[in-house]
Amino acid sequence: MSASSTLSTLLDDLRAQQPLVQCLTNSVVTNVTANALLATGAAPAMVDLPEEAEAFAGVADAVLVNLGTPHREQREAMVEAAAAARAAGTPWVLDPVAIGTLAVRTALAHTLLEHRPSVVRGNASEVLALARGGSGGRGVDATLGADEVVGVAAELAARLGCVVAVSGETDVVTDGRRTGRVAGGSALLTRVTGGGCALGAVVAALCAVAEPYDAAVAAHELWARASERAAATAAGPGSFTVAFLDELAAA
Repeated sequence: MSASSTLSTLLDDLRAQQPLVQCLTNSVVTNVTANALLATGAAPAMVDLPEEAEAFAGVADAVLVNLGTPHREQREAMVEAAAAARAAGTPWVLDPVAIGTLAVRTALAHTLLEHRPSVVRGNASEVLALARGGSGGRGVDATLGADEVVGVAAELAARLGCVVAVSGETDVVTDGRRTGRVAGGSALLTRVTGGGCALGAVVAALCAVAEPYDAAVAAHELWARASERAAATAAGPGSFTVAFLDELAAA
């Protein structure tokens, strides 16, 4: 089965099942993330308060933990949700935004790894910092390409028993045994807020209907193709944002 036919099948499954995705994500991108989930057919729930987060993770179909703006209360909720998701067998995705450069979120990311995410999704610098405790990129920007950390990503995936997805000009997805690459995508994704963060949420949504490796590959394929189609009609970042959401819904 080709990547495109797999993506089509998984999107059909997602829209039929409408999984409930709990998002503990950053304050900059909540609206973008919720709308991307709705466009693809999932149901978003931004439940990130301590105690509520733990209870909700037990009934959600998937969970996203994004470290973009981890204030103290949210950090507590993230650990609760990750632990509850693991206990319930709920797939969950870790997006270790800007780790390696900032101490609090770096320590939090390593704590969260103890609860075994289904997928780790980040740029090359973040994945390297997560795997080896090295320095990351400039804030949320990568200083390395995805292909430069393929071996490290595979080692991390094998050690954790998870999937690691590395974003770059060509995205790399590995579970330690298999490695897939997704080429393409529009550079306009880097000129709007929340593209990568929303991708993590859609990875989580697809994990509710498919095994993590297929879910991660399909989500990155969706992002690449939808962004290319949106860019073809966009006049700039503003119109691209609207067109991209429409393309997610039309996929």
